[in-house]
Amino acid sequence: MPKKKDLLGLENLTSREIIQYLDLAEKFAAVLERPIPFVPSLRGKTILTLFFEPSTRTQISFSIAAKRLSADIVNFSQSASSVKKGETILDTAKNIEAMKVDGVVVRHSAPGAAKILAENLDAFVVNAGDGGHEHPTQALLDLMTMRQKFGRFKGLKVLIIGDIEHSRVARSNIFGLKTLGAEVAVCGPPTLIPLAIEDLGVDVFYNMDAIIQDYDVVMALRIQLERQETGLFPSLREYRTLYGLTKERAASMKQKGIIMHPGPTNRGIEIDPDVADGSKSVILNQVTNGVAIRMAVLFVHAGGKLG
Repeated sequence: MPKKKDLLGLENLTSREIIQYLDLAEKFAAVLERPIPFVPSLRGKTILTLFFEPSTRTQISFSIAAKRLSADIVNFSQSASSVKKGETILDTAKNIEAMKVDGVVVRHSAPGAAKILAENLDAFVVNAGDGGHEHPTQALLDLMTMRQKFGRFKGLKVLIIGDIEHSRVARSNIFGLKTLGAEVAVCGPPTLIPLAIEDLGVDVFYNMDAIIQDYDVVMALRIQLERQETGLFPSLREYRTLYGLTKERAASMKQKGIIMHPGPTNRGIEIDPDVADGSKSVILNQVTNGVAIRMAVLFVHAGGKLG
Protein backbone atom coordinates (compact mmCIF):
# COMPACT_ATOMS: atom_id res chain seq x y z
CA MET A 1 0.00 0.00 0.00
CA PRO A 2 1.13 3.62 -0.52
CA LYS A 3 3.28 4.67 2.45
CA LYS A 4 2.81 8.44 2.37
CA LYS A 5 0.98 10.04 5.29
CA ASP A 6 -1.19 12.20 3.04
CA LEU A 7 -2.82 12.18 -0.40
CA LEU A 8 -2.29 15.66 -1.84
CA GLY A 9 -2.28 14.87 -5.57
CA LEU A 10 -1.39 12.35 -8.25
CA GLU A 11 1.56 14.26 -9.70
CA ASN A 12 4.14 12.53 -7.54
CA LEU A 13 2.56 9.09 -7.28
CA THR A 14 4.10 6.08 -9.02
CA SER A 15 2.09 3.80 -11.29
CA ARG A 16 2.35 1.13 -8.61
CA GLU A 17 0.85 3.39 -5.96
CA ILE A 18 -2.04 4.39 -8.22
CA ILE A 19 -2.80 0.78 -9.10
CA GLN A 20 -2.76 -0.17 -5.42
CA TYR A 21 -5.47 2.38 -4.70
CA LEU A 22 -7.52 1.04 -7.62
CA ASP A 23 -7.10 -2.60 -6.59
CA LEU A 24 -8.16 -1.86 -3.02
CA ALA A 25 -11.13 0.16 -4.25
CA GLU A 26 -12.33 -2.87 -6.24
CA LYS A 27 -12.38 -4.86 -3.00
CA PHE A 28 -14.46 -2.16 -1.33
CA ALA A 29 -16.77 -2.00 -4.36
CA ALA A 30 -17.60 -5.63 -3.60
CA VAL A 31 -18.29 -4.69 0.03
CA LEU A 32 -20.77 -2.05 -1.16
CA GLU A 33 -22.74 -4.77 -2.96
CA ARG A 34 -23.35 -6.72 0.27
CA PRO A 35 -26.74 -6.63 2.03
CA ILE A 36 -24.96 -4.97 4.97
CA PRO A 37 -22.27 -2.82 3.27
CA PHE A 38 -20.08 -2.13 6.28
CA VAL A 39 -16.66 -3.26 7.49
CA PRO A 40 -15.12 -2.48 10.91
CA SER A 41 -11.76 -1.45 9.42
CA LEU A 42 -11.67 2.10 10.86
CA ARG A 43 -13.73 1.63 14.01
CA GLY A 44 -12.54 4.13 16.61
CA LYS A 45 -11.11 6.54 14.00
CA THR A 46 -12.52 10.05 13.55
CA ILE A 47 -12.46 11.75 10.16
CA LEU A 48 -13.15 15.45 9.65
CA THR A 49 -14.40 16.85 6.35
CA LEU A 50 -13.18 20.44 6.22
CA PHE A 51 -14.85 22.09 3.22
CA PHE A 52 -14.29 25.80 2.62
CA GLU A 53 -16.00 25.63 -0.79
CA PRO A 54 -19.54 24.42 -1.55
CA SER A 55 -19.72 20.72 -2.27
CA THR A 56 -22.46 18.17 -2.38
CA ARG A 57 -21.21 15.04 -4.14
CA THR A 58 -17.63 14.96 -2.87
CA GLN A 59 -18.44 15.69 0.76
CA ILE A 60 -21.33 13.20 0.81
CA SER A 61 -19.17 10.60 -0.91
CA PHE A 62 -16.40 10.92 1.70
CA SER A 63 -18.98 10.81 4.51
CA ILE A 64 -20.56 7.63 3.18
CA ALA A 65 -17.12 6.09 2.65
CA ALA A 66 -16.10 6.82 6.25
CA LYS A 67 -19.35 5.40 7.62
CA ARG A 68 -19.02 2.23 5.52
CA LEU A 69 -15.60 1.76 7.17
CA SER A 70 -17.20 2.28 10.62
CA ALA A 71 -15.30 5.52 11.26
CA ASP A 72 -16.85 8.51 13.00
CA ILE A 73 -17.32 11.44 10.63
CA VAL A 74 -17.51 15.14 11.51
CA ASN A 75 -18.69 17.50 8.75
CA PHE A 76 -17.38 21.06 8.99
CA SER A 77 -19.48 24.00 7.80
CA GLN A 78 -17.64 27.24 7.11
CA SER A 79 -20.83 29.26 7.57
CA ALA A 80 -21.13 28.02 11.15
CA SER A 81 -17.46 28.34 12.04
CA SER A 82 -15.03 30.83 13.50
CA VAL A 83 -13.49 31.25 10.05
CA LYS A 84 -16.01 34.03 9.49
CA LYS A 85 -14.58 35.74 12.55
CA GLY A 86 -11.06 35.78 11.11
CA GLU A 87 -9.69 32.41 12.22
CA THR A 88 -7.27 30.91 9.68
CA ILE A 89 -7.59 27.46 8.16
CA LEU A 90 -4.53 26.34 10.16
CA ASP A 91 -5.99 27.67 13.43
CA THR A 92 -9.22 25.82 12.72
CA ALA A 93 -7.48 22.56 11.89
CA LYS A 94 -5.14 22.69 14.89
CA ASN A 95 -8.05 23.28 17.23
CA ILE A 96 -9.89 20.33 15.74
CA GLU A 97 -6.80 18.13 15.89
CA ALA A 98 -6.55 18.96 19.59
CA MET A 99 -9.88 17.16 19.82
CA LYS A 100 -8.06 14.01 18.58
CA VAL A 101 -9.19 13.84 14.98
CA ASP A 102 -7.30 11.16 13.03
CA GLY A 103 -7.71 12.52 9.51
CA VAL A 104 -8.80 15.64 7.64
CA VAL A 105 -10.41 15.75 4.20
CA VAL A 106 -10.04 19.33 2.99
CA ARG A 107 -11.39 21.40 0.10
CA HIS A 108 -10.22 24.98 -0.27
CA SER A 109 -10.14 27.62 -2.99
CA ALA A 110 -6.41 28.27 -2.48
CA PRO A 111 -3.94 25.99 -4.30
CA GLY A 112 -1.62 24.44 -1.74
CA ALA A 113 -4.05 24.66 1.19
CA ALA A 114 -4.00 20.88 1.68
CA LYS A 115 -0.19 20.87 1.64
CA ILE A 116 -0.07 23.54 4.36
CA LEU A 117 -2.31 21.44 6.57
CA ALA A 118 -0.35 18.27 5.89
CA GLU A 119 2.91 19.95 6.88
CA ASN A 120 1.47 21.20 10.16
CA LEU A 121 -0.81 18.41 11.38
CA ASP A 122 -0.09 14.97 12.75
CA ALA A 123 -3.44 13.84 11.35
CA PHE A 124 -3.38 12.57 7.76
CA VAL A 125 -4.71 14.94 5.11
CA VAL A 126 -6.61 14.09 1.93
CA ASN A 127 -6.95 16.81 -0.68
CA ALA A 128 -10.56 17.05 -1.88
CA GLY A 129 -9.71 19.90 -4.25
CA ASP A 130 -7.41 22.89 -3.78
CA GLY A 131 -8.19 25.71 -6.16
CA GLY A 132 -7.17 24.86 -9.72
CA HIS A 133 -4.36 22.58 -8.53
CA GLU A 134 -5.49 18.97 -7.99
CA HIS A 135 -8.46 16.77 -7.07
CA PRO A 136 -6.83 13.36 -6.63
CA THR A 137 -9.77 11.23 -5.53
CA GLN A 138 -11.86 12.43 -8.48
CA ALA A 139 -9.08 11.35 -10.84
CA LEU A 140 -8.72 8.00 -9.07
CA LEU A 141 -12.43 7.25 -9.44
CA ASP A 142 -12.19 8.27 -13.11
CA LEU A 143 -9.24 5.90 -13.57
CA MET A 144 -11.16 3.13 -11.82
CA THR A 145 -14.09 3.63 -14.19
CA MET A 146 -11.83 3.54 -17.26
CA ARG A 147 -10.10 0.38 -16.09
CA GLN A 148 -13.43 -1.35 -15.52
CA LYS A 149 -14.44 -0.57 -19.10
CA PHE A 150 -11.15 -1.21 -20.91
CA GLY A 151 -8.98 -3.28 -18.56
CA ARG A 152 -5.88 -1.29 -19.46
CA PHE A 153 -4.27 2.14 -19.56
CA LYS A 154 -1.35 1.49 -21.89
CA GLY A 155 -2.30 3.02 -25.21
CA LEU A 156 -5.74 4.14 -24.04
CA LYS A 157 -6.69 7.40 -25.77
CA VAL A 158 -8.41 9.97 -23.55
CA LEU A 159 -9.77 13.33 -24.68
CA ILE A 160 -10.60 16.00 -22.06
CA ILE A 161 -12.83 18.80 -23.31
CA GLY A 162 -13.59 22.23 -21.88
CA ASP A 163 -12.12 24.57 -19.30
CA ILE A 164 -8.69 23.01 -18.84
CA GLU A 165 -7.21 26.26 -17.50
CA HIS A 166 -9.24 26.26 -14.28
CA SER A 167 -9.77 22.51 -13.84
CA ARG A 168 -8.14 20.63 -10.97
CA VAL A 169 -9.90 17.51 -12.28
CA ALA A 170 -8.13 17.81 -15.63
CA ARG A 171 -4.74 18.25 -13.98
CA SER A 172 -5.09 15.22 -11.72
CA ASN A 173 -6.39 13.08 -14.58
CA ILE A 174 -3.52 14.11 -16.82
CA PHE A 175 -0.96 13.24 -14.14
CA GLY A 176 -2.55 9.85 -13.42
CA LEU A 177 -3.22 8.86 -17.01
CA LYS A 178 0.25 9.80 -18.24
CA THR A 179 1.88 7.90 -15.36
CA LEU A 180 -0.12 4.80 -16.31
CA GLY A 181 0.78 4.98 -20.01
CA ALA A 182 -2.36 6.48 -21.55
CA GLU A 183 -2.38 8.99 -24.40
CA VAL A 184 -4.09 12.25 -23.39
CA ALA A 185 -5.35 15.19 -25.41
CA VAL A 186 -7.20 18.35 -24.40
CA CYS A 187 -9.60 20.39 -26.48
CA GLY A 188 -11.42 23.65 -25.89
CA PRO A 189 -11.47 27.38 -26.64
CA PRO A 190 -7.94 28.82 -26.80
CA THR A 191 -8.78 31.10 -23.86
CA LEU A 192 -9.46 28.05 -21.67
CA ILE A 193 -6.31 26.07 -22.57
CA PRO A 194 -3.29 26.80 -20.31
CA LEU A 195 -0.06 28.02 -21.83
CA ALA A 196 2.58 25.27 -22.09
CA ILE A 197 0.06 22.52 -21.28
CA GLU A 198 2.01 20.44 -23.83
CA ASP A 199 4.80 20.26 -21.25
CA LEU A 200 2.63 17.75 -19.38
CA GLY A 201 2.80 15.41 -22.36
CA VAL A 202 -0.64 16.10 -23.80
CA ASP A 203 -1.77 17.01 -27.30
CA VAL A 204 -3.81 20.19 -27.77
CA PHE A 205 -6.69 20.64 -30.22
CA TYR A 206 -9.28 23.32 -30.81
CA ASN A 207 -11.53 21.55 -33.33
CA MET A 208 -13.47 18.85 -31.49
CA ASP A 209 -15.23 17.44 -34.57
CA ALA A 210 -11.92 16.68 -36.29
CA ILE A 211 -10.68 14.36 -33.54
CA ILE A 212 -13.49 12.96 -31.38
CA GLN A 213 -13.74 9.75 -33.42
CA ASP A 214 -10.15 8.83 -32.51
CA TYR A 215 -10.61 8.57 -28.72
CA ASP A 216 -11.69 5.75 -26.40
CA VAL A 217 -12.70 8.10 -23.58
CA VAL A 218 -14.23 11.55 -23.96
CA MET A 219 -14.46 13.52 -20.72
CA ALA A 220 -16.45 16.75 -20.68
CA LEU A 221 -15.62 19.24 -17.94
CA ARG A 222 -18.19 21.46 -16.29
CA ILE A 223 -18.24 24.97 -17.69
CA GLN A 224 -18.12 27.39 -14.79
CA LEU A 225 -20.75 29.87 -15.88
CA GLU A 226 -18.88 32.83 -14.38
CA ARG A 227 -16.18 32.29 -17.03
CA GLN A 228 -18.63 33.38 -19.71
CA GLU A 229 -19.30 36.59 -17.79
CA THR A 230 -15.59 37.45 -17.87
CA GLY A 231 -15.48 37.11 -21.65
CA LEU A 232 -13.36 33.95 -21.94
CA PHE A 233 -15.78 32.71 -24.60
CA PRO A 234 -18.51 34.63 -26.42
CA SER A 235 -21.65 32.80 -25.32
CA LEU A 236 -22.94 29.54 -23.88
CA ARG A 237 -24.72 28.87 -27.16
CA GLU A 238 -21.48 29.19 -29.10
CA TYR A 239 -19.66 26.98 -26.60
CA ARG A 240 -22.27 24.24 -27.03
CA THR A 241 -22.07 24.58 -30.82
CA LEU A 242 -18.30 24.13 -30.86
CA TYR A 243 -17.60 21.90 -27.85
CA GLY A 244 -20.84 20.45 -26.49
CA LEU A 245 -21.30 16.68 -26.39
CA THR A 246 -24.35 16.38 -28.60
CA LYS A 247 -26.06 13.22 -29.77
CA GLU A 248 -24.43 13.62 -33.19
CA ARG A 249 -20.95 13.89 -31.68
CA ALA A 250 -21.56 10.90 -29.40
CA ALA A 251 -22.64 8.88 -32.44
CA SER A 252 -19.36 9.74 -34.20
CA MET A 253 -17.27 8.23 -31.39
CA LYS A 254 -15.77 4.76 -31.39
CA GLN A 255 -18.38 2.03 -30.98
CA LYS A 256 -16.98 1.05 -27.57
CA GLY A 257 -16.04 4.60 -26.58
CA ILE A 258 -17.30 6.01 -23.29
CA ILE A 259 -18.37 9.46 -22.13
CA MET A 260 -17.42 10.78 -18.70
CA HIS A 261 -18.14 13.92 -16.68
CA PRO A 262 -16.92 14.77 -13.15
CA GLY A 263 -20.20 16.54 -12.36
CA PRO A 264 -22.22 18.45 -11.67
CA THR A 265 -23.32 18.70 -15.30
CA ASN A 266 -24.67 21.74 -17.08
CA ARG A 267 -27.11 19.84 -19.25
CA GLY A 268 -27.58 21.44 -22.62
CA ILE A 269 -24.22 23.22 -22.47
CA GLU A 270 -21.21 20.91 -22.20
CA ILE A 271 -23.35 17.78 -22.52
CA ASP A 272 -26.86 17.17 -23.81
CA PRO A 273 -29.37 15.29 -21.62
CA ASP A 274 -29.77 12.35 -24.00
CA VAL A 275 -25.98 11.94 -24.08
CA ALA A 276 -25.58 12.17 -20.29
CA ASP A 277 -28.23 9.45 -19.95
CA GLY A 278 -27.22 7.51 -23.06
CA SER A 279 -25.55 4.15 -23.60
CA LYS A 280 -22.00 5.53 -23.82
CA SER A 281 -22.29 7.48 -20.56
CA VAL A 282 -20.59 6.10 -17.45
CA ILE A 283 -21.35 9.13 -15.29
CA LEU A 284 -23.32 7.13 -12.70
CA ASN A 285 -20.55 4.51 -12.63
CA GLN A 286 -18.19 7.32 -11.68
CA VAL A 287 -20.45 8.32 -8.78
CA THR A 288 -20.64 4.73 -7.50
CA ASN A 289 -16.88 4.26 -7.82
CA GLY A 290 -16.34 7.49 -5.89
CA VAL A 291 -17.45 5.86 -2.65
CA ALA A 292 -15.22 2.81 -3.19
CA ILE A 293 -12.17 4.95 -4.07
CA ARG A 294 -12.67 7.16 -1.03
CA MET A 295 -13.04 4.09 1.17
CA ALA A 296 -9.69 2.88 -0.16
CA VAL A 297 -7.99 6.24 0.40
CA LEU A 298 -9.31 6.63 3.96
CA PHE A 299 -8.43 3.01 4.74
CA VAL A 300 -4.84 3.41 3.54
CA HIS A 301 -4.10 6.71 5.25
CA ALA A 302 -5.88 5.89 8.49
CA GLY A 303 -3.88 2.68 8.81
CA GLY A 304 -6.76 0.28 8.34
CA LYS A 305 -6.36 -3.49 8.46
CA LEU A 306 -7.94 -5.92 6.05
CA GLY A 307 -9.71 -8.96 7.41
